[in-house]
Amino acid sequence: MISRRVLELTTAGLTGAFGLAVVVSSIDNGIGWSTGGVDSGTFPFLTGLIILSGSLFNLARGAFAGREVMISRLDLRRILGLFIPAAVFIGVIPFLGMYIASGAYMFGVTGLPLRRQTLPRSTILAVVTPLALYFVFERLFQVSLPHGAIADILGF
Repeated sequence: MISRRVLELTTAGLTGAFGLAVVVSSIDNGIGWSTGGVDSGTFPFLTGLIILSGSLFNLARGAFAGREVMISRLDLRRILGLFIPAAVFIGVIPFLGMYIASGAYMFGVTGLPLRRQTLPRSTILAVVTPLALYFVFERLFQVSLPHGAIADILGF
């Protein structure tokens, strides 16, 4: 279904775009030396160049890759089974907040599609995960995770 060549070229293009974005944003932050030492964009700039160089190498190598099928329909279904819930999870965080979204995500991926866990176990995971996140981040590290629009409406 998806050949090795297409997979290699797509991956090289995506990582190259990421490396280019890092390079461009680093230039905005300033690269080189200032009176205080190395400018803040120097290390990210060098990292972006390394990523971009590796991506160009992989792009050239991927152009000569074979055309055999690397990802079958079944493999694609499995990949989408992981990607789609993760994308929905990230998309609902601004509205539901990290805690409600993580509980719903855990329940969804463990209890609903293929019933990987029993319903009581999925429910326990859905309750324990946000509580653990809250305890670790809000209490121990004192770092506030996104609470979402629902928390704003309720006044939290």
